[in-house]
Amino acid sequence: MQNQTADVSWRANGVPVSVRFDDPYFSLDDGLAETRHVFLRGNRLPERFEDGFHIAELGFGTGLSFLVTLQAWRLAGISGHLMFTSFEAFPMGRDDVSAALGAFSDLADLREHLTNHWRPEGGRFQIAPDVTLEIVVGDARQRLPNWNGCAHAWYLDGFSPAKNPELWEADLMRAVAAHTAPGGTFATYTAAGSVRRALDAAGFDVQRVQGFGRKRHMSVGTLRA
Repeated sequence: MQNQTADVSWRANGVPVSVRFDDPYFSLDDGLAETRHVFLRGNRLPERFEDGFHIAELGFGTGLSFLVTLQAWRLAGISGHLMFTSFEAFPMGRDDVSAALGAFSDLADLREHLTNHWRPEGGRFQIAPDVTLEIVVGDARQRLPNWNGCAHAWYLDGFSPAKNPELWEADLMRAVAAHTAPGGTFATYTAAGSVRRALDAAGFDVQRVQGFGRKRHMSVGTLRA
């Protein structure tokens, strides 16, 4: 993969699709409910939130997962700081991010927190005094092993393993585990056997649980002691 902006097409229902990977950025049924089910519930959030909590993500996409997390953080009323780091090889342009998130009226009051700061070249954005967003642009297989952060929860949110296998390779899953705090977790919409085996081998206790909508299963896990 080489760093470049995303090539996006749009379905009639307003769902953005990656031309490169021929895969939608979020559920065709209900992207908001899917994100809450997979990434919040899958990582037992917001009940685990505390000052200094750090979430990391493979695949920033439209920023939907970040905004859903920001909303949950606000509603939880945590006193402290939230860090959110996302690795993205093909960042969207500002206009595409704004158009994609415009479909979610529940997030309308938060959308500008992201779009006003967004730069596809990445960097650190102080979204609010208590929330920092870090976008690491480039191939996660190269960027993650050299990252100096450590996450309490991971959102594994790349495109389908069948269409974007690079983001699900065993070496990358080992890097995820190596940058996970003790007792840290992951959640992902995929239940592909190859992904679950790679995460198990990396050091996670992996479970296949109920998926969202038409997806029967998804995967969650906790780093083994």
